[in-house]
Amino acid sequence: MNLISKRFLAASCLNIGLIFTGFGTSASAEEVEVLHWWTSGGEAKSMNVLKQMLEAKGHKWKDFSVAGGSGSNATTVLKSRVIAGNPPSAAQLKKMDLLEWGELDVLSNLDKVASEGKWNQVLPAEVSRAVQQKGKYIAVPVNIHRVNWMWVNPKIFKKAGAKIPSTWDEFFVAAEKIKKAGYVPLAHGGQSWQDATLFEVIAMGVGGADFYRKAFVDLDQKTLNSKKMEEVFTVFRKVRPYLDKGSAGRDWNLATSMVIKGEAAMQIMGDWAKGEFSAANKKPNKDYVCVPAPQTKDMFTYGIDSFAMFSGRADKGQRDFAMSVMDKDFQSVFNAAKGSIPARHDVDISKFDACAKDSKSAFILAEQKKNLVPSMAHGMATPAAAQGAFIDVISQFFNTPKMTVASATKAIAKAAKEAN
Repeated sequence: MNLISKRFLAASCLNIGLIFTGFGTSASAEEVEVLHWWTSGGEAKSMNVLKQMLEAKGHKWKDFSVAGGSGSNATTVLKSRVIAGNPPSAAQLKKMDLLEWGELDVLSNLDKVASEGKWNQVLPAEVSRAVQQKGKYIAVPVNIHRVNWMWVNPKIFKKAGAKIPSTWDEFFVAAEKIKKAGYVPLAHGGQSWQDATLFEVIAMGVGGADFYRKAFVDLDQKTLNSKKMEEVFTVFRKVRPYLDKGSAGRDWNLATSMVIKGEAAMQIMGDWAKGEFSAANKKPNKDYVCVPAPQTKDMFTYGIDSFAMFSGRADKGQRDFAMSVMDKDFQSVFNAAKGSIPARHDVDISKFDACAKDSKSAFILAEQKKNLVPSMAHGMATPAAAQGAFIDVISQFFNTPKMTVASATKAIAKAAKEAN
């Protein structure tokens, strides 16, 4: 058990009785405390939509935001709250962490709400599976993120006389021209989860969806320790010189801001970056361009944000929260602001921007072509222990020039074997 000692946590929950903040036995309005890591401009705006909807139902929203784009900080705080017998009403969790919490039997069963809302009919199969455990709903999905996006400042490309790349060979040609023109080719935040995001996008582009799936979902030793994985590491290292010297420790939204302000030409980041463009009143295909990351045109690496609720003595606040999240109007307004697409497939996105429409089309196409894969970097594909080991190797390689491609390939295979 990677979250906490399973036996210790289960005993703690039993002894303390999971006394919930603001959760009484009354059917009246309740205080709903929500733990999340959406703190940037576009994300905070999106969360406010949910807050307003829940308060319209008569509940009091208690915001519990923990900064950190990967959610690792929030997960750490959640552990301590649960051990203390004082979990929040709802907590933002990704698939693999969600499953580990579910094994402890401390999450609310949402099957009744799901049945009332016909979730089986309105959710794509991939989304439905991501919030279930052993056929039971244990979380409510908020959205579908596409991770393998590249965000482009077209004015810089024009000034540099460069072509927006669709392959990695084209990327390096364009990056060289952009660098010579005095701009940062690729905006990047030197945090381990961002390194892993870039790496997984390269892995899918270089190796393809089947290679990616074998490596990061199946943890196949032959694939992880292959010549193709060496090729992935080679491209990954080749990207490094096209970052700026200030990238170390930079938050992802500050990297996005570099593209918005015309300081950098590109950023490879999930579509939550679009929320920053929207918050800055920038328009797609005018102020910026969204294109699939090199060599991933027909592929879709997804992340699904979801909220789990901890089992308690009363569920009105939880029920209303889940119903609010799955409300079609909320899914529409929230995802338009967040940059993602609705978790429900029956939400009208005709008024969404061009990037969102492209994302929805790409999701459907990737699903048909079996090129729809869960994100390793964002907690959708790989158990926590293996994910952490992968990210350590990836970030170490990216920041250690003396580490060879061959040793990194062996290290990532070894990490998976030891963590599995």
